Amino acid sequence: MNGPIPGLHLNFLSNQPADVATTVELFLLLTILSLAPAILVLMTSFTRIVIILSFVRTAMATRQMPPNQVLIGLSLFLTFFIMAPVIGNINSNAVQPFMKGKITQQAALQKAEDPLRQFMAKHTRQKDLQLFMKYGHYKKPEKITDIPMTAMVPAFTISELKTAFEIGFMIYVPFLVIDMVVASILMSMGMMMLPPVMISLPFKILLFVLVDGWYLVVKSILLSYQ
Repeated sequence: MNGPIPGLHLNFLSNQPADVATTVELFLLLTILSLAPAILVLMTSFTRIVIILSFVRTAMATRQMPPNQVLIGLSLFLTFFIMAPVIGNINSNAVQPFMKGKITQQAALQKAEDPLRQFMAKHTRQKDLQLFMKYGHYKKPEKITDIPMTAMVPAFTISELKTAFEIGFMIYVPFLVIDMVVASILMSMGMMMLPPVMISLPFKILLFVLVDGWYLVVKSILLSYQ
């Protein structure tokens, strides 16, 4: 069979300004999408949530239960729930006007940064922010919108890490007490060769279920963002 072979022709050269602008917008969009994981981890509540849930699993000593996929999925949906007002603000003030051609791309990026900056500033310790402002030799900002993102993002990240570890420690203490009590009982009974984790694990799971642990953990996460 002799016939034409289908092919694809890509032409990156154009004399039309509109085509060039579209190409630039496409590359910028791909750049933003490639940075989406970093934005999710460093500029939202995801980091705090996933660390706290990891502390819960470690404190219970259940190894891979719940699995990593469950913890990541729950963290993602809790992040979307907490960030819903910010996402809605960005969509209504930046994305939709830009898609309709009412504002430029630069203006859209600026309007998208402002809600994120407001959210991060609310949950960033002043000490952490001053650290990066000082070593970056930035001028003292008069308002939140004057804070550069290069200082706000790392300051917000280390503030989130500190808060997550504080909450994780408070969650870890009751389970640690159970381990110590079980270890003391086994030692007093002369059963030093029996791993305390084997005995304490059912009690920790029972305690976690009786107090409705997942409800309390998620409630504490949500309250920490009020």
